[in-house]
Amino acid sequence: MDATTDQVRARLTAVRQEAELRLAALLDDHTAVVDASRDSNADDEHDPEGATIAFERAQVDALAAAATERLTEVDRALARLDAGTYGTCSSCGRPIPPARLEVRPTATTCVHCASAGRGTGR
Repeated sequence: MDATTDQVRARLTAVRQEAELRLAALLDDHTAVVDASRDSNADDEHDPEGATIAFERAQVDALAAAATERLTEVDRALARLDAGTYGTCSSCGRPIPPARLEVRPTATTCVHCASAGRGTGR
């Protein structure tokens, strides 16, 4: 494995760790919201002071789903790295510019294909 591959793997691993920490924090938040609703008799559906518990739970669930998707994207990028296809556009087969991979290390398409709506654009 060359230095560039090691650097990419280190970057993807760091992104994965960030996503894992985010997901763990969101799961803790979800537990706290559920526990708070269990201990409350409040009619939060008609509370003019703030968001409902159901809304808060749905918001945390959506953020947790996004963090889970991020983990999946990173795992797929690591698999492409292992397969030797990382940095190759899944739509046109050309190299994905390093600047794009710096900004979006899990990108699967080049800028041209992403802007043309080919593939996932990620």
